[in-house]
Formats: sequence, structure tokens, C-alpha cells
Amino acid sequence: MSFSEFRPTKNDPDKLVRTCTSTTMAINTLMLDFSVETSRVTDAKEWSAMKALMAKVIGGYIADIAEVNDMQMGGGGHLSLYTATRGTFITLRGYPKGLVSLNIEYYKADADEHLLTFEQNRSLDSELCFALNATRSKLFPPLRRGATLDVYLNSSDERILEYDIDSVVFEENSPYQKVQIVHSKSLGNLLILDELQNLSERDLIYTETLMQRGKVDYKGKEVVILGGGDGALLYELLKEEPAFVTMMELDEVVLRACREHLRGCCGNCLDQLKGDKYEIIVDDCVKSLDKMIKDGKKVDFVFGDLTDIPVSTSPQGEAWDFIRLILNKAMQVLKPKGMYMTHGNGASSPQSLKMFEEQLNNLKVPVEFTTDRAFVPSFLEDWVFYQVR
Repeated sequence: MSFSEFRPTKNDPDKLVRTCTSTTMAINTLMLDFSVETSRVTDAKEWSAMKALMAKVIGGYIADIAEVNDMQMGGGGHLSLYTATRGTFITLRGYPKGLVSLNIEYYKADADEHLLTFEQNRSLDSELCFALNATRSKLFPPLRRGATLDVYLNSSDERILEYDIDSVVFEENSPYQKVQIVHSKSLGNLLILDELQNLSERDLIYTETLMQRGKVDYKGKEVVILGGGDGALLYELLKEEPAFVTMMELDEVVLRACREHLRGCCGNCLDQLKGDKYEIIVDDCVKSLDKMIKDGKKVDFVFGDLTDIPVSTSPQGEAWDFIRLILNKAMQVLKPKGMYMTHGNGASSPQSLKMFEEQLNNLKVPVEFTTDRAFVPSFLEDWVFYQVR
């Protein structure tokens, strides 16, 4: 189905033009950006060598790649165009400042427009639709590439999410991961680990759903947190008057970053590694669990605040092996009526959630589980949580 409407043009508000909309196939664009030494773009020989290398690598993934055009642009830039199998167009652009962009374009359900202001996009859309007498017009928000601030993150099912990030307040590579805390105008400070959003200052619902606040009584109970480096779960649990909480976090950089810049989530509980009712052990949680098992230590609750359930086609690989390892060890330190509580993944990734539930059904000890879900502001999607008994 298609339809038309009329709206003013940019140059003449009294002149109405037709805007056409319909459902059709559009160009899907896979985009990659690289920053390189300036000379690799401005020097013709270096550019030629670099693009040949890139073409060779791309050819390992896409069949029948062939160069059809190459131009040197003003100011020392370059533009190279390739075709490939299934009508694919590949555009390689080199900009004098050392930015190289790669576009791989092919027909699929969705597409993105070029970088223009919102008003320019709308005006261009209207004028082109009218001038071409088009039967369809679809305007996408601009995708900004190569910017200093990265405002794009992914949902659990690989949709692009755009955030109103206006500054980076912390960034450091730890021995284990890239740790960032950025500021969002709507979410406050947001912890990002290896380019994946973890927790923002507006995500209390995440922690409350994970701990089943109001549904589970922690008063006088022994609790273990595996991971939890942002401190939010520890901070909220301590309000429930537990007997003691032991938190096992591997990455000191995460603790330091959150202690300094995520106090809206962790309060002051990361200021000291040990308090009257808690202790933070900075070490591999597997080692700490092994010590608990060896010592015969049993607790009422274990929280798996570690990696998300992987989005994959099968429950194989290092991440899944780690999840199975943690589950089986956690069961060994729980009291007979104890509970293991963890976050899963987005509700939009049902296959991965199903695979996780299959792992639960195949543990060394029989368990039963329930689930809960909540919309987490910084994830921009529903998240699923597990309670395993």
C-alpha cells in the first residue's frame, strides 16, 4: 500500500509538495570507519596499497569483488567503487584527515539516509519525491559516523540504539576489558564495558528486578554476589538488612570507575572494600567459589551479576562454558532452600533464553526456576531475569 500527503517546501511555505510513503525493499548499508595515518590517504602510492589490502580482505568474505572506478578528490581524498556478488556495491572513501569509510550496500528491508540536518533531510525528501514523481519516500534518521562521541550501542538482538551522550567522563582499558563511563542527558552516567551498555543512574528497576525487591526477604541472610562491579546490587541489598554480603569482582578498574563516577547507583558502598556487613573480594570469582566449596561454606542467595546470556545459534563456546561452570559451582554453595538469581538477556532474544533454560534443566543437581522481566531505561528494551531454586 502507498499513500501521498502534501506539506510546505523549504523555499516556499505556501507551496505544497507531495510526500509519498509505502512499504518496499530498500538499501541496507553496512558501514565501517577506520582512522589511519594521514599519509596513507594523501599519498597516492600508500592509498593504492591500502585499498588493495582492504579489497583482498573483503574478498575473503564477499565473492566476485571487482573495482569499477577510482577517483582522486579535491584536497587529497580518494573514492573507489567496487561491485560484488548479488548486486552489492562497495564504496571506499579516504578523507585527508586520515578517516577511511567503508560502505557495503545491498537490498534489504531497511536503510539509513545521509548525514544532513533534520530540516534538510525533510526538505530534500519532499522536493525529490515531488520532482521525481516518486511512489514512495522514506526518511531515516541520520547515522553519524566517525564522531568523537560514540552515541550508538546495540540491543540484545543487534538493533542500533542511539543515545543522547554528550561526554565521556571515564575511559580506561583494564587487563580484562575496555571500561567507559559516559554521560547521557536523560540517563545520567552510564557504564559501558567493551562497547556494551551495563547500567545507568536511571536503571534502579534493573537492580530491583534482579533482586526481586518486595518478593524476597534478605533480612539476616547470607548473600554472595558474583561480579556486580558497578556496586548497585550491593548498595541495594545492604538496605535489606542481610547478615552479610560477599561480593566477588575481578576488575579493579570497574570498581574504581564506578566508585568515582556512578555514585547514583552504588552510593558509598565501594569506598571501602570491607564494612560491617559486607566484603568485596577483588579476584576471580571461580577461585573464590572453589574456596567456599572446599571450606563447606553455604549461603542463602547467590547472584550471578556477570556476563549476559550470549546471543548465539548454539550453546557452545567460551561464554557458554563459563555460564555452565558458574551455575554448577553456585549450586554447590547454596543451602538446600537457597536461590540463584541472575539477569538473562533481552526478551527479544528468545532463542538464547531458551538455550539458557536448557542449561538449567541439565545441571548436576535438579532445579526449578521462575522468570521476571522489566523495561530497563538504558537498554531501551525489556530484560529477562531468572530465579533458580
